[in-house]
Amino acid sequence: MSGSLATSPPPERTLSADCAACTGLCCVALAFARSSDFAFDKVAGEECVNLADDFRCRIHQQLRERGFKGCTVFDCFGAGQQVTQHTFPGASWRESSAVRTQMFAVFPIVRQLHELLWYLREALGMPAAAALHPALRASWNEVAAAADATPTAILELDIDALRDPAAALLREASRLTRESGPQADARTRLRIPRSRLAPGADLAGADLHGADLRGAELRGALLIAADLREADLAGAELIGADLRDARLHGARLEGAIYLTQPQVDAARGDTRTLLPAALRRPSHWT
Repeated sequence: MSGSLATSPPPERTLSADCAACTGLCCVALAFARSSDFAFDKVAGEECVNLADDFRCRIHQQLRERGFKGCTVFDCFGAGQQVTQHTFPGASWRESSAVRTQMFAVFPIVRQLHELLWYLREALGMPAAAALHPALRASWNEVAAAADATPTAILELDIDALRDPAAALLREASRLTRESGPQADARTRLRIPRSRLAPGADLAGADLHGADLRGAELRGALLIAADLREADLAGAELIGADLRDARLHGARLEGAIYLTQPQVDAARGDTRTLLPAALRRPSHWT
């Protein structure tokens, strides 16, 4: 990997949340519904009752215990501080209704752009996709320029025109990487048909305990509450996969493709779970 990265170093940009440099945008601009993830309903643009005057959460240390598990698994990919410090240089949505309206409209768009940048940076670190690095770098530059634009330009952005070609590059980078690495042993017995291991598959609650899933294409798969204990997911693509309450105890994920911190935070695991070096082990894991 080091040789490839030497010719295509990861672009410099903060793509993780820095709440101290934000004005609590996720606590105001976004809506959430009362559920197992949130203790009450809140419409977009309404200030959360737990948000303090200094834009910090009053119950940050007790979010899970107080019924706000959804808050603990949300990551803006650095969009909060980008909008606060760059798009609206140091401004606060509390200053005026005009700033408030525009800021809240811009934030979700920039979050999408920053998430896309996170995936592009991951693909730029894949040695097997070296032939795609120039195109990936060009896509990065285009998306980054859009995220750095003025509020008016961001609101007028055709995000699909940026996302669709980038998504095609990400899929191809994943394919090249998966095919270059170890593949699942076809002789391994699974408790479900192998035909179900496909993009967008509904594997909610599936018994995949100890399964060999190396190189599996699980893009957008529903893995809610799936049993993935001791499963081998090295080289498996997990972009967009829903891992809420998935059991990852003892699972091997250090080589998983496009695995994000929010996905890990939404799952359950333990000290034996092997994660990519860039991701942290959630504090609520046992």
